[in-house]
Amino acid sequence: MTPPLIEIENLTLKPGGHLALQGVDMRLDKGEIVTLIGPNGSGKTSLIRAIIGALPPSAGRITRLPGLRIGYVPQKLMIDDSLPITARRFLSLPRRRRATEVGDILQTVGAPEVADRPLQGLSGGQFQRVLLARALLEKPDLLILDEPTTGLDQPGSAAFYQLIDRLRRDLGCGVLMVSHELHVVMAASDRVICLNGHVCCHGTPEVVVSAPEYRQLFGSGTHGALALYRHDHDHDHDHNHNHNHHSCDHEGHDHAG
Repeated sequence: MTPPLIEIENLTLKPGGHLALQGVDMRLDKGEIVTLIGPNGSGKTSLIRAIIGALPPSAGRITRLPGLRIGYVPQKLMIDDSLPITARRFLSLPRRRRATEVGDILQTVGAPEVADRPLQGLSGGQFQRVLLARALLEKPDLLILDEPTTGLDQPGSAAFYQLIDRLRRDLGCGVLMVSHELHVVMAASDRVICLNGHVCCHGTPEVVVSAPEYRQLFGSGTHGALALYRHDHDHDHDHNHNHNHHSCDHEGHDHAG
């Protein structure tokens, strides 16, 4: 059995003494896309910060695959307007990158035309692709994206998530996303973990939308999100990882968030 990229056991987080998350168990495997959803203040960002090592656990543990490389795409990045910087220069910080390497990575994320444009002049979608390119330069085993399509319109969001799916297939990396866009999440994820200070429910998108905890948080109207669910599972998981939450038995999946 292939070891997971990340395994979290009974994790409790108290940033600044405030209880953000309690008793969280989850694992994330190579080649799968897992999305965190939940209302504002549900602990999504705290969990991301703990996984990348910026927030220490108050209890429980996070086990990372030895040598794990993480690429992180933040929700937003403020660039000072008085400091003009091109996408090429931005991608060469903090260490210089060859022009061919920068050109190749921008081609990979579908934005080769922005190399010599100032960041301040890019559209929201172009800027997100530059942030994604920067994360991919580290050749990550795990790509973490915190609400990467904030401010994009629906076609822009859908195109970005299709890109993430293609990168996952091409690079074989695991992907962990935070998103509030339920309709897109259901089309883009192998598994969904719903947080509200703890794990409310988890599993494939079909399992999560039928869970009473999900309906209580988001309403039954979001059931229509599954109309967009066209994701083919092209990998199997042969491990068992059961918890006292909703788990699933679908396409070889039987493990908890």
